[in-house]
Parts: sequence; structure tokens; C-alpha cells
Amino acid sequence: MTGSGMRKITDEFKREAVRLVESSGRTIGQVADDLGIGKSTLGKWLTKHREAELLSGPHEDTAKELARLRKENEILRAERDLLKKATAFFAKETSR
Repeated sequence: MTGSGMRKITDEFKREAVRLVESSGRTIGQVADDLGIGKSTLGKWLTKHREAELLSGPHEDTAKELARLRKENEILRAERDLLKKATAFFAKETSR
């Protein structure tokens, strides 16, 4: 433990925790309890890992590739919408 009461958790520890959830057949709660970390923390690590793995394509498995492409489209649409809003905002500001 450090002075603030928080311990430094390494990326290796996070990867191992995610691997335990995916391969042990135990629930996120069980693994989190065993490792002494919060269930929501481990859930966030797992979500981040799965999203990174999904976006690392292309994939041989067509279902996985389709999921990757859908996620990529979702990200691109969000970026496009943000750019549209920014363009409209700046167009309005410069016309004053």
C-alpha cells in the first residue's frame, strides 16, 4: 500500500485478472473477491479488454469481424456527429 491507501496495479495484473475471468469459469464477482479488487473495477477491465480485442481485427471468424465492423461504424458515426456539431457551432460563431 502506498501512503494514500491505494496500491499500484500493473497492466500485467489486469491482464491476468481478465484471463482468470475468461478461462476459469468463475464469475467476475468471485474472481474480484479472490484478488481483493472491486467487482466493477474488474468489469471495466474486462470490457476494455474485449473492446480492444474486438477492434484489433480483421478477424477470420465472420461473426467476430462483423461485430468489429459494427463497433467501428458506431465510433465513426459518433466522431462524424461531433464534427458536424462543431462545424455548425463555429459557423455560427464566425457569422456574428
